[in-house]
Amino acid sequence: MTDVSASAPAASQQTGGAFYKLVWKWHFLASLYVLPFMAMLAITGGIYLYKPQIEEWLYADRLNVAVGEGRTSYEAQVAAVEDRVGLSRLRGVQIDGADDRATVIEFNDLDGTRSYAWVDPYTSNILAVQARDDMAMRVVRKFHGELLLGDVGTKFVELAAHWAIVMFITGVFLWWPRGNRTWSKALSPPGAGGLKSRRWWRDTHLFTGFLAALLVVPIIVSGLPWTDVWGGGLSAVQDRTGTNSRSLRFSGDVPNSTASEGTRILYEEVFAIAESQGLVAPYELRPPRNAQAAFWVRSASADRFEQSELIVDQYTGEVLKRHDFADNHPVARTVSLGISFHQGELYGWLNLAQNTLAAVLAMVLSISGFVAWWMRRPAGSLGVPDAPDRALGWGLVLLIIGLAILFPLMGVSLVVAVFLDWLIFRHLGWFRARRTAA
Repeated sequence: MTDVSASAPAASQQTGGAFYKLVWKWHFLASLYVLPFMAMLAITGGIYLYKPQIEEWLYADRLNVAVGEGRTSYEAQVAAVEDRVGLSRLRGVQIDGADDRATVIEFNDLDGTRSYAWVDPYTSNILAVQARDDMAMRVVRKFHGELLLGDVGTKFVELAAHWAIVMFITGVFLWWPRGNRTWSKALSPPGAGGLKSRRWWRDTHLFTGFLAALLVVPIIVSGLPWTDVWGGGLSAVQDRTGTNSRSLRFSGDVPNSTASEGTRILYEEVFAIAESQGLVAPYELRPPRNAQAAFWVRSASADRFEQSELIVDQYTGEVLKRHDFADNHPVARTVSLGISFHQGELYGWLNLAQNTLAAVLAMVLSISGFVAWWMRRPAGSLGVPDAPDRALGWGLVLLIIGLAILFPLMGVSLVVAVFLDWLIFRHLGWFRARRTAA
């Protein structure tokens, strides 16, 4: 949230001192890495917020059906998919609960590719078949989380999230009114000057940075449970402390059916049981894995408080176990609600609008920071801000150690950066301000 340019503004030098310039250099170096990722995450995250609306537009012909007089059985619909493309594994059956919506069959085809089939429930006609990873919004999500590079890509994205927090902390410090910079000026939108004015771009960066800090940081933090290193560490702590989510789908203590043979109840009966138990549509059903196992069915409602799960005996229809969202530990509920907030689902249209504004601000912040830096940097140089070459105070050292512990991937990257700076960068003059003769 400050002008990433070659030297600090005069007012800042007069009021900020050596520590101000040191923080400013950290902000600049963090921004060099973070801003390209922030722009990408803002675009892909902003798009993914509207996944239901976009998929309704893209796939209207497969999601919607004409209401008929009678519905075919779900078993017949699964058989139609098997006849059409072949099944090596039936993963599940999803229904919307509305009369004019298609049944979605999730399965592995004969090549093992995880796929979806959309079936007209009145005729069993196959409306479309598509590999899950080829779905447009699935591609957007994978790009958002891993740059389509798998485990390697997700580490880069997570590292950007960690350093983004450092960028915002240092940015707020730099934005904070001091000296001749009053609160009125700090909270004022950019004034005259236009797109050709470096000052206008700098003021735009300052103003949007302050707003983005309020709206983007909570989104970054709420997305950390999805990450490999930080999220994996959180999961390990939750497992050890018994504060993790107790989803019946992945739990090891799910009861089996009371018998090991007999006539399996119909999928329609399982959905009816879910409705009778008060579960809210849409529903997702997973069939038993073998003759001893049971059905798993849940409410796939976007409202986390409505996401209940049932284990249903495949022969008798008895509900063997139930798990409601409220049964989770408070820590698990907090993590889950944070993810719901991250996806713009927690409190309806207001959450969606808030996250959309955050995505726009993050994009403007990235562009304005880059343009302000580009217009100010000396030719042939990165324009790294000048900072005093002196030992860090104990307070700052403890802050850095604390951040490195809290965000271990950032800590590792910082150690690597310091080592490379000592070994290579300082000899090449990289990431250093240009010194002028006295």
